[in-house]
Amino acid sequence: MAEWVPQEEIDKAVAGQTVPTEFVKTVQGQADQVALRWKDGDAWQELTWRQVGEQVAQAAAGLRALGLGPGDRMVIMMRNRPEFHVVDLAALMLGATAVSIYNSSSPEQVQYLASHCRAKVAIVEDTDFLERFLKVRTELPDLADIVILSDPDGLAGDEVHQWPTLFEAGSVDLTDECTNAKPEDLATVIYTSGTTGPPKGVMISHYNVVFTAESLRLALELSADELAGKRVISYLPMAHIAERMTSHYQWAIRGPEVTTCPEPTLIAQYAGEVRPHLMFGVPRVWEKVYAGVNGALAADPEKGQKFNEAVAAAKPIRLAALERDLTKEEQETLDFLDAVAFNPVKELVGLDQVEFAITGAAPIPVEVLEWFITIGVPMSEIYGLSETTGPMTYDAVRIRPGTVGRAIPGCEVKLADDGEVVCRGGNVFQGYLDDPERTAEVLDDDGWFHSGDIGEMDDDGYLRIVDRKKELIITAGGKNISPANLEAALKTIPLVGQACAIGDNRPFVSALLVLDPEVAPAWAKSQGIEFDSLEDLAKNEAVIAEVQKGVDEANRGFARAEQIKKFTLLGEEWLPDTDLLTPTSKLKRRGVHERYAAEIEALYAS
Repeated sequence: MAEWVPQEEIDKAVAGQTVPTEFVKTVQGQADQVALRWKDGDAWQELTWRQVGEQVAQAAAGLRALGLGPGDRMVIMMRNRPEFHVVDLAALMLGATAVSIYNSSSPEQVQYLASHCRAKVAIVEDTDFLERFLKVRTELPDLADIVILSDPDGLAGDEVHQWPTLFEAGSVDLTDECTNAKPEDLATVIYTSGTTGPPKGVMISHYNVVFTAESLRLALELSADELAGKRVISYLPMAHIAERMTSHYQWAIRGPEVTTCPEPTLIAQYAGEVRPHLMFGVPRVWEKVYAGVNGALAADPEKGQKFNEAVAAAKPIRLAALERDLTKEEQETLDFLDAVAFNPVKELVGLDQVEFAITGAAPIPVEVLEWFITIGVPMSEIYGLSETTGPMTYDAVRIRPGTVGRAIPGCEVKLADDGEVVCRGGNVFQGYLDDPERTAEVLDDDGWFHSGDIGEMDDDGYLRIVDRKKELIITAGGKNISPANLEAALKTIPLVGQACAIGDNRPFVSALLVLDPEVAPAWAKSQGIEFDSLEDLAKNEAVIAEVQKGVDEANRGFARAEQIKKFTLLGEEWLPDTDLLTPTSKLKRRGVHERYAAEIEALYAS
C-alpha cells in the first residue's frame, strides 16, 4: 500500500463531492469512451459515457415526473444489466436515494424492505419480480409508482409504468441537477442479510462513497485517471456493498469499462470473453476456478504432474517477490514458467490480463490464494462490511498471504481488549435506518465501529480475521474454536466444495462436507467409479476414504481439540441465495443446522 494517509487528507481531496458530481466529470472527460457493455443474445452491445449521460438525464426527468425528489427513496429489483446503472444514477441526480434489494426476496421480504425504507418508486426487471410487489402492494402505503423494465407480453397491467415511458418526459441538465445531492445525503441503504434477525438498513452517504473510492484508489496505488477504461465485470448482486462499490460507484467516479453479467453462474464464460483487468470475487468463485483447473489437469496425469512441478518451482520465488526484488536468475525462471505453464492456463480461464484480483466477503484458504499468486494472478484479500462502505483493510500490492492486509488510507483499525476488530474513518456508515438502539450497539461515542469480528494483528499492522464473535464454537469442554478457519482448511480438499463445522456445546468437532460438483465426478471417472449422481458418490466408500485422507491432512494444522473427529459427506450442492448460503456464498449456519438436523444428530448418536 502507498503510504497511509490520515482521514483529514482524504477529506480535503473529496470536499464537496457526491456521486452525481463525479459522474458528470466522468461523462465530460470520457464522453466517447465505452462505459457499459452487455450481451444481447450472442451479440455484444455497448454504450459510451455520452450515451449513458443522455439516458441518465432522460430517466431523471421521467422519475421526477413520477414525483421522485430530494430525500425520497427508490427501490430496485434487477439483475446485473446496464439499466441498473442508469436508473440508480438518475435517482441520485434528483437528490433521492436508490436502494437495491436481493432478487431472491420473497413477497414478505419485499414488503418489509420497501416499507422500511419508505420507497416511493419501485423499479422491477420483469413480471416475476413485479408479482412479488403486487402481492403486498396494499401493505406499501408509501409506494406510489412501479416501473417494469421487461414486459414483452404486456402482463403488468395499466397501473404499472412500462420502461419506455420513463424516457418520455424530456431530459434534465446533468450539470445543474448534480448539485441536488449533498455529501451528507444518503446515496443508498444496504440491507444486511438478516440471518440473525430482521435486516438492518445500513445508511451509506455520498461522502462515505466518494471517501471510500478515493481510499481504494490510494490502496491500489493508481493515479486519479488510471482506472479509466480498465475492464471490470459486474456479476454479483447490486444489493451487496462489494459489487455496488466495485462496479457501480467506482465506475461512476473513476470511469472503468463495466460489462454486466446477468447471472453469477456465467462469470467463467464472461471472463473468457471480457479479459478483465480488475476482478472481485467471493472465495467460492476463485475456489471453482482453482478446482476446475486442477480437475482438468488431473484428467491428464502427465500434464498435471508437469504443471504441479512448475507451481512448486515458482511458488517460493513468487512469494519472495512480495517482500523483495528478485534476482535476474529468479526473474528468468518465472518468465520461463509463465510462458510454458501458467500463461496458457490463465488465458484459458480469462485471467491473463488481470492486474488486481480481489477476494473478500468470506475467508479464502491460504493455499488457494498462494496458488493464484504463484501462477501470476496478483490476488489479495480485502476485509470490511456494509457498515464500512465495503473495505476496512486491503493491500493490493504488498500482499501478506493469510492476512486481509492493513488499514485502508483514511481508516484507523485496531483491536479492542477482547480482540474485536474496530475502526473509524470516512468509510464508516451513518448508522442503521430508524434504529438508534442497534446503531448504538456497534458505533460508540468516539466514532469507533465495532465489527463483531475477532482478529489478530502483526507488528506491521496486517490483520488476520479469526472469526465472528457470535460464531465461535464453544465445545462442551469449554474450548473456543473458529469454524471459519476449519472450514477454509476443509475446502482445500479437492473433492470438497463446501464445509460446515459443527461442535457448539458438543463433545467434539464434526463437519458436514459437500462434494464439489465438478471435481468429484471427474475424480470418480478417473478411478473407474460408476455413479448416477453426486448423492451416489457421497455414499461411495472409495470417495469417503479419499475425503478422509484430506480431512486427516487438514487436521494436522489444528490442535487436537479443534480437529474434525467425524464428518458426513453430502451430495446436495449448496447454492448461493438460498436458506443455506447468502448471495455471496457465506454460510447461513442456522439454515444448515435446520436442514441437516438429523445428519448432525447422527454424528453424535454414539
